[in-house]
Amino acid sequence: MIEKSASPRRSVLDLAPLELDCMNTLWPLGEGTVREIRDGLAARRPRAYTTIMTIMDRLARKGIVERRKSGRAYIYRPNLSAQDARAQALGQVVENFFGGSKDELMAQLRTELPPARPLAAAATVSGAPAKPRIASPASAPPARPAWHAPGPRRAPQSRVPRAPAKDAHDEEERIDDTLL
Repeated sequence: MIEKSASPRRSVLDLAPLELDCMNTLWPLGEGTVREIRDGLAARRPRAYTTIMTIMDRLARKGIVERRKSGRAYIYRPNLSAQDARAQALGQVVENFFGGSKDELMAQLRTELPPARPLAAAATVSGAPAKPRIASPASAPPARPAWHAPGPRRAPQSRVPRAPAKDAHDEEERIDDTLL
């Protein structure tokens, strides 16, 4: 039995990072089980078996892979080759970032590319600490809404109010009552 999705994904660029890692592991295999994909990912991105199983199920529902039952396991096979996925992703980058111009893409590739990393992590360059930036009023972040501002701190309160002891004899009786 082969399961296919009714709505294939528009682009490989729409895949989450772990989904793309699973696909990059599956493409060289041609087809594989969740265990084989998980074992292939283990060195660089260890994840639980159930996590990979969920990702592969999502990829099957998106139409990126098809699966067939073999005994108790599913065997997954990509619906498009790695080469086709790269061409599709690159075509989308050219269209969306360079207005469809391959010449603009080539001009960008001739310039020195920064290392691929999140923008927030770009605080240091070549190990040197980043210089502090002085925000101008035009570039200052918007003020936080009043509902988001932290309120005054309160001392923690006991959940069960206790009546003050009248004298030492009452205190002993109260302690004895709690031990019974």
